[in-house]
Amino acid sequence: MKLGEIAHSRAGDKGNISNLSLIAYEESDYEFLKEHITPQKVKTFFKERIKGTVTRYELPKIAAFNFVLKGSLYGGVTRSLALDPHGKSLSSYFLLMEIDENAYCAYKKSLD
Repeated sequence: MKLGEIAHSRAGDKGNISNLSLIAYEESDYEFLKEHITPQKVKTFFKERIKGTVTRYELPKIAAFNFVLKGSLYGGVTRSLALDPHGKSLSSYFLLMEIDENAYCAYKKSLD
């Protein structure tokens, strides 16, 4: 299943840094996302796009995360000839990440 089935995202940028929010549709899915959407998994998912580090900030009171992707905008808006210099499409792409449907179903069952 796709990440976008249980969460939504929005992208922002500053220089050569992109930040991606990840907000659970259901508050109860926060812990599943916390366990399964790690900084390393995000970096692996975006492959060579991210030249720097990925840092995850946890916001449990609003069932959300903020991922900071350093070195992800090909030099930044004023230095890049990329079609999407602000990286706004990164949030849409992020939501295409595959998550383990069996693990998600087991997690949901454990909440009952």
